[in-house]
Amino acid sequence: MNGFQKIKKTIPILIGCERYPPRNIASFISCSIFSHFCSFSTINFDFGKQSMALSASIKLSAVTAEEGIARRCWVKFRKEAALALFNPFVVSLASGNLKLGTFHHYIAQDVHFLRAFAQAYEMAEECADDDDAKSGILDLQKSALLELEMHDSFIQQWGFDLLEKNCPDVATVKYTDFLLATASGYIDGIKAPEKLATPFEKTKVAAYTLGAIIPCVRLKAFLGKELLTVCESWASTHPYKKWIDNYSSDAFQDRALKTEDLLEKLSVSLTGEELNVIEKLYHIALKLKTNCLQEQSVEPNFGVPLFNLNEKDQAEQHLMLFSDFDLTCSVVDSSAILAEIAIRSAPRVDQNQSDNQLSRMSSADLRSTWGELSKQYTEEYEQCVESVLSCEKVEKINYQGLWQALEQLSNFEKKANTRVIDSGVLKGLNIDDIRRAGEFLNLQDGCIDFFRNVAETKQLKSELHVLSYCWCADLIRSSFTSGGLSMVNVHANEFLYESSLSTGEISKKVESPIDKVESFCKIIEDNQKDKKILTVYIGDSLGDLLCLVKADIGIVVGESASLRRAGSHLGVSFVSLFQGVVEKQKVNSPDWKGLSGTLYTVSSWADIHAFILGS
Repeated sequence: MNGFQKIKKTIPILIGCERYPPRNIASFISCSIFSHFCSFSTINFDFGKQSMALSASIKLSAVTAEEGIARRCWVKFRKEAALALFNPFVVSLASGNLKLGTFHHYIAQDVHFLRAFAQAYEMAEECADDDDAKSGILDLQKSALLELEMHDSFIQQWGFDLLEKNCPDVATVKYTDFLLATASGYIDGIKAPEKLATPFEKTKVAAYTLGAIIPCVRLKAFLGKELLTVCESWASTHPYKKWIDNYSSDAFQDRALKTEDLLEKLSVSLTGEELNVIEKLYHIALKLKTNCLQEQSVEPNFGVPLFNLNEKDQAEQHLMLFSDFDLTCSVVDSSAILAEIAIRSAPRVDQNQSDNQLSRMSSADLRSTWGELSKQYTEEYEQCVESVLSCEKVEKINYQGLWQALEQLSNFEKKANTRVIDSGVLKGLNIDDIRRAGEFLNLQDGCIDFFRNVAETKQLKSELHVLSYCWCADLIRSSFTSGGLSMVNVHANEFLYESSLSTGEISKKVESPIDKVESFCKIIEDNQKDKKILTVYIGDSLGDLLCLVKADIGIVVGESASLRRAGSHLGVSFVSLFQGVVEKQKVNSPDWKGLSGTLYTVSSWADIHAFILGS
């Protein structure tokens, strides 16, 4: 049951927002549920898993409100970081298969970056008007020069003559020219360098310069940590151990933090418009650095991007992309939206209903009934999960055993759905309100862009399917069509209507894990004729487990405790998607096959985009 199957935490259903009275249901949902600024009347939806989507949105809001400009930019432009992580050069470096000549070329390019850093730091120090700031900038310059010395040690270790390979790539020149222009004060929207008369105006240039350097430093620190994580088991024999050790070290991580801290001090007096300049410079710098990684020639390349359309065999492959909806695509569970529409549109206790209206509960009775339903669901769901975990733990996945274990959950979900229908809480919702709510529904950052890029990549033969327990497919369709994605095929339950009002009944199509996987298999069977198909399923809950395992590539978003506990108990292993890609590269194996028993975890849709489509 989608309504109560999601979050093992309290979801706030926002009721009675009197300070900001909405003009209609959709605007109420837009301003209240997603902005989290109203007073809460809490219905205890304890849905059996952590709410990745809701907690992520709250964490992101906290970052925006409390952290500095550097942290905000890193979070905002995480797509570029994901593209760098899943770059063929980085994956090959992590796997240890990177050719030495390619690594040499990269080091030579990095030397040009570091020399530009040193020069830009010197120019920034001249612009700073504070002794502490000047001292901090000089310390960063010394660190860049020490990093250059480390590159010299790389050169000596591998007998590489840097002078023979010191011609900068086009992407390197674009970055170094951009950085030195910034350090000289040539930035759109500010005065020319010779007109920066006051110390404050010059200090802005120092802040802008750090804004153009920090993304490169933070990206190296990020990549160093990620590579150390996936290579830890064999780090001592890794051919590029010295590089990984340096950029994953506490010293380099501390350097990245100090650089960011110095930017905060330099930008404390800047206006919102001037902070926007830093954000723009940060994004440009991060993209230019990512482009430098893209220019590195890597052969052979197995696995990234998943669909390399320059490769004939991959261009002929047909991608069938499946995704769950609630908290995989959406930020808030659809049941919370439908409950809010029901409560907000319900008659008051003292309000008479006309004869031609469907008989409905009052808003007060609805609140009470939703609470009772959620409490009962919570208790029974937890008992069901514990029952699944009571069977004997297995080390290797057995799909038939997995199916049998989740039959318990399927039977439970269907009974819970029947309870909701019989309660009448879904009666009287206007289809126009539902569609408008869908238009305002917040989706996960990067989700819509990813689907749109898949659909609009003409060389890529693809189909997009959403499989959901959601009670009302109209809500999902509206959320995608409002983003220009009418081609998404939605497979979910449907409200039944009389004169645009829901009757309280639903057409049951996808109610359980078994229903989901049966729909999944039927869709594949109907499309498999004369096609070379690759299936990808993206999900976040225990209800997605059968589909995740069945797909060629099962991708897990979020941190669902019940999914991981039950999956691990039933022989499923969870590894990061990046680690999975590196392992494929390490053994030179481009094949992805379903029923392997391994599911791949990601932190965001940016990772999925980088893995499947690349840049």
